[in-house]
Amino acid sequence: MKRFHVHVGVTDLDQSIAFYSTLFGVAPTVTKHDYAKWMLDDPRVNFAISSGHHAVKGIEHLGIQAETTEELQQVYGMLKDAGRPVLEEGATTCCYAKSEKSWISDPDGVVWETFHTSGEATVYGDSPALDAVSLNAAAGQCCAPSCGG
Repeated sequence: MKRFHVHVGVTDLDQSIAFYSTLFGVAPTVTKHDYAKWMLDDPRVNFAISSGHHAVKGIEHLGIQAETTEELQQVYGMLKDAGRPVLEEGATTCCYAKSEKSWISDPDGVVWETFHTSGEATVYGDSPALDAVSLNAAAGQCCAPSCGG
């Protein structure tokens, strides 16, 4: 079963962890010096926050996390059917995780990632430039692709 993903850039990680932990009623599943993630089942969402990686605070990108590689292939098929440019990033390290992912944006430039996570990583990682995918993505961000526009 797929999981909805939301990644938010924050100014003060500690304050945001306290806020979202209270809102969700649980502590983060992953906590790093610049990142926190909640893997919630109710609602079923992978909610992540990070500081220091984003030019703009707030919603960085949305996504669909697949639980299996087969499910990921189904989601990739839907991306291609959407009729928008898709960047197939493939195997990557981002947000302290090893994943396979692709990127797309909606008609208004909201960035979406689709991914399957296969393991943990000791570094935050980086992301490719996706000029062809979105004109709204901020430059130099991990997980939300950068853009020259």
